[in-house]
Amino acid sequence: MAACATPSSPSAPAPAGYYRVQPGDTLYRIARQNKQSVANLARWNQLADRSSIQAGQLLRVQPPGGTAKPAPSGAGKPAASKPAETRPAPPPAKLDIKLQWPADGALISGFDGNRNKGLDLAGKAGDPVRAAAAGKVIYASKGIRAYGNLLIVKHNESTLTVYAHNQKLLVQEGQQVSAGQQIATMGDSGASRVMLHFELRLGTRVVDPAAYLPPR
Repeated sequence: MAACATPSSPSAPAPAGYYRVQPGDTLYRIARQNKQSVANLARWNQLADRSSIQAGQLLRVQPPGGTAKPAPSGAGKPAASKPAETRPAPPPAKLDIKLQWPADGALISGFDGNRNKGLDLAGKAGDPVRAAAAGKVIYASKGIRAYGNLLIVKHNESTLTVYAHNQKLLVQEGQQVSAGQQIATMGDSGASRVMLHFELRLGTRVVDPAAYLPPR
């Protein structure tokens, strides 16, 4: 049974732990507003297609507790029984550098840690791809087929950013780059459409870049 309720009026109040989707909302924006990850919202609400949310839809934005079911649209007073205790989502790991968006395009697909280990950003062939922070290029090649023309930038001993599916690489291995510097052009190498696949790696972990990027 899906965790999200049938779309209703965008003005209907949402019960505690839920959010009523408003016109123009995106799952990414809702996740940031509620200090959650896109992956968590998609999992809690069983969203196979993260771009299919509708105005009026009721989404769970806090971790589910016990076996409690979502309250129906327009629910009145809360139940008399004590709600099950829920634990807040763990905070993201600390990042000691400041990131900026590597491309201007809209978010196509967010991080889920399984099928998608980063963010996919839309664009046109030839659009600029920029370094998310200053660092050193440690990989510039197309040796990993699934990533196409790939760049990896090392920012410090524990932090890397990854830029995949590029059309053309504008920097070489060993080159120092500054934050915001154009390092490639967007393409569809190793992908079914033009896009930038962007990953953030902290040590041995791949983490959600959206937790560290500034609001748009």
